[in-house]
Amino acid sequence: MNEQNLIAVIADEVKGKLGGEGSGHDWWHIYRVWKMAQHIGREEKADMFVVELAALLHDIADWKFHGGDDTVGPRVAGEMLVAHKVAPEIIERVQKIISEISFKGAGVKTEASTLEGKVVQDADRLDAIGAIGIARAFAYGGHKGRLLYDPAVKPSMHRTKESYSKSENPTINHFYEKLLLLKDRLNTKSAQAIASRRHEFMEEYLDRFYKEWDGIL
Repeated sequence: MNEQNLIAVIADEVKGKLGGEGSGHDWWHIYRVWKMAQHIGREEKADMFVVELAALLHDIADWKFHGGDDTVGPRVAGEMLVAHKVAPEIIERVQKIISEISFKGAGVKTEASTLEGKVVQDADRLDAIGAIGIARAFAYGGHKGRLLYDPAVKPSMHRTKESYSKSENPTINHFYEKLLLLKDRLNTKSAQAIASRRHEFMEEYLDRFYKEWDGIL
């Protein structure tokens, strides 16, 4: 099976597994990250086979839904690629990207160590900001049963993955604990150029949210 045929097969398998997911980590999130990773990867001259596989598989078993275990995602992705007889060296590179991709708290370093990892991480983070990022934040908050907002609960700049994963703060806090931080934590110039307007939209949204909350608008 050639590379493009394999990518199409993996895409179909991921769509089948995540098509009905309702927390904002569904197939369409994967699809957007995949397409954005293609754009950034070409701009940055990355290995596109590795980029596309990692983009498609980056949330196949997200640690947030597996008790905080961040070994599950790389393992499941590896099993899928082994089943298609992908070369061990490629599997290892894809697994490394998946293991490094996630945001794990404002005070936790999550730097991608390869160009391909930087590309996929940026594509994933771009989907967490802007209009779709806002929608995904509230979808996930609803999925977890979190409040929209509580003025008495202040944002927490989590210094460990454990405190971040156990947080039950309202969804608005998530903007300060993660989303508004992402613009300055992108790796590539290609992603940075896209992020600015999305970041501004989130700031505009929050301004309006607080005004409506206070009955001004």
